[in-house]
Amino acid sequence: MSRLKGKVVIAQGGGPTAVINQSLAGAVLEARKFPEATRVWGARHGVRGILAETFVDLSEATTHNLERVAQTPSAALGSTRDKPDAEYCQRLLNVFKKHDVRYFFYIGGNDSSDTVRIVAEHASQEGYELRVIHIPKTVDNDLPVNDHCPGYPSAARFVASAFSGINADLMALPGVYIGVVMGRHAGWLTAAAALGRRHDDDGPHLIYLPERPFSIERYLADIERVHRQRGRCVVAISEGVWATLDGKGGEIPLAAELMRGAGREPQVDAHGNIQLSGGALADELADVVRKRLGIKRVRADTFGYLQRSFPGVVSSVDAREAREVGEKAAHYACGRHTSGSVVIKRVGDYAARYELADLNEIAAQTRHMPDVFVNAEGNGVTEAFRGYLRPLLGDDMPCLERLWAPAASVGSDLPG
Repeated sequence: MSRLKGKVVIAQGGGPTAVINQSLAGAVLEARKFPEATRVWGARHGVRGILAETFVDLSEATTHNLERVAQTPSAALGSTRDKPDAEYCQRLLNVFKKHDVRYFFYIGGNDSSDTVRIVAEHASQEGYELRVIHIPKTVDNDLPVNDHCPGYPSAARFVASAFSGINADLMALPGVYIGVVMGRHAGWLTAAAALGRRHDDDGPHLIYLPERPFSIERYLADIERVHRQRGRCVVAISEGVWATLDGKGGEIPLAAELMRGAGREPQVDAHGNIQLSGGALADELADVVRKRLGIKRVRADTFGYLQRSFPGVVSSVDAREAREVGEKAAHYACGRHTSGSVVIKRVGDYAARYELADLNEIAAQTRHMPDVFVNAEGNGVTEAFRGYLRPLLGDDMPCLERLWAPAASVGSDLPG
């Protein structure tokens, strides 16, 4: 492929993460080193900003500013939930032609990778030379080909730390706690709750993932058993767990089933997906425990946005790798003059290697947790998963210690 000179456009799509701006800074700083990149522009609010031609000139941003932004959670350019179709992507390409954009980097997850693929196809069909790179990002950790995705380790670190704290709380005041964690189709983030355990009786005692069908009856039996044995029970559950099939092979989320059972119709998001955010699922799961098991102290939370951009628990491994996938995007596009999706591969225990995958291998696909990571009962994870995730969280995970002291000899020292 011939060398190209032209503008670089970088955009961010989908949910923010704690390290997405590391990828932004890495791509900008590296792209500015190549003479092929005449200017480096950032699009405000993802592909929507490209259509609106609301660009900022990142060629003028100082290195100090970019480095500070890199350490800041959320998407500095702003993001979007737009899911472009072919007509939308054609309009994107028209904007690129208008401004002599020859390099397009899109930082995002499943839908973002599909956008990059469609834009690349349109450019090829029209004979317009354009290098397109998908830079991976998602707390859901569900992009194919990748060992893991930037954003996931930090969100996983938050989830593990949160459940560690919840477990300590319930040791002081026993009861049942249910935490609903993000994960529409894959349970990677919910499974991370297991890394908060230090002792055999630590919670979460039960973990439910979308990779297995969910049964209210089994859920209640599991909680009753653990509560009887431990005097407390900590539950981690993915928002996307499903209870039944829709007759066409599709999975109906438990949240939708429970809302319809209560006479409420679930809302649908811009992509046509049933909206799972909010506290409905957590409230219903807590209520059924109170009513059916008679346990009085039952609490439930929906983690929601908290797990995505929490600044205090960023994984050092995640921050480094997010920076490096951004750098590799510039190397592949401007240096090697090729297109694709940057992917992370695992080497040994532990190092990361970066490769460029074909966009068709990534676009609009979901990677589920493999069977070896889910226990036989479908209510927990295996040691293999713990071994997979442990090196991604960083070496400085918080350590919660227990009080170890023998029982006092009451009355032995009393006078007379």
